[in-house]
Amino acid sequence: MSLRPTLETRRATPTMEGAGVKLHRAFGFHDPSELDPFLLFDDFRNDRPEDFEKGFPWHPHRGIETITYVLEGTVEHADSLGNTGDLNAGDVQWMTAGSGILHQEMPRGNAAGQMHGFQLWGNLPSAQKMTAPRYQDMKSSDIPVVTDDDGTRVKVITGEFWGKRGPVDGIAADPQYLDVFVPAGVKKTFKIDTYRRAFAYVFQGAGAFADASAPSGVLLEKEVAGEEVNIRDMSGDRTLIRFGSGDEVTVQAGEEGVRFLLISGAPIEEPVAWHGPIVMNTRAELQQAMRDLNNGTFIRPAH
Repeated sequence: MSLRPTLETRRATPTMEGAGVKLHRAFGFHDPSELDPFLLFDDFRNDRPEDFEKGFPWHPHRGIETITYVLEGTVEHADSLGNTGDLNAGDVQWMTAGSGILHQEMPRGNAAGQMHGFQLWGNLPSAQKMTAPRYQDMKSSDIPVVTDDDGTRVKVITGEFWGKRGPVDGIAADPQYLDVFVPAGVKKTFKIDTYRRAFAYVFQGAGAFADASAPSGVLLEKEVAGEEVNIRDMSGDRTLIRFGSGDEVTVQAGEEGVRFLLISGAPIEEPVAWHGPIVMNTRAELQQAMRDLNNGTFIRPAH
């Protein structure tokens, strides 16, 4: 067994999307090979309805999959095929845009006006870019949760983990998407297939992710019980951790415990031509998508 080294630790950056939704972006619109097959990851979390209620009005997607996971509040969904529905706290929607879809996502706060969710974009290989669009909507009650003896709790959204399989299937990158909580002071190791790209995203508490030699983070001096000691800076709230190769990830939870998403997938390793919500393999395919949008043939008839 080999522990995956921490290649990079960085904070998500504030940005604005849709009609004025304030969110934090962990990665996206940069180097698509960095976390291939994943293209973008957004954390939309707000306590002020005016910062999110204008939502993400009608927009197109082609050539990708969007994975939306809601923790608080509701996301109202509608699309050009006539599908409508609500994603509530704990629910997941895995949308395969394929050949093309127009949709909108309108967030609504909970009783306290709070909204929190994540959206991940997964690339599609060239052979599936123009597949028929489809959805997998999963209620929170359909998603298995496994609790270990030390209190570690894992929600298995997709992939197999600790003998449980997530309900989302048939995804191009064959991903593993886990929502993990490790209690205060617990050190825990998680197995990940060696051939997958992997990242963690911490959104509650703090934890130090370790590689084969030492915990990640900056070595700091702090005073403990009147003495100066060296400790490692912990990966905290809204922090992305990008891992190198190996088959295990280890985390040491801080004094409040740590909750994070642990996501991995098989790299596609194909050229990427990217323009906003449309991701193809070549510039010519992007230009064709733009023509399709302009002439009304972007949405393919169902067969």
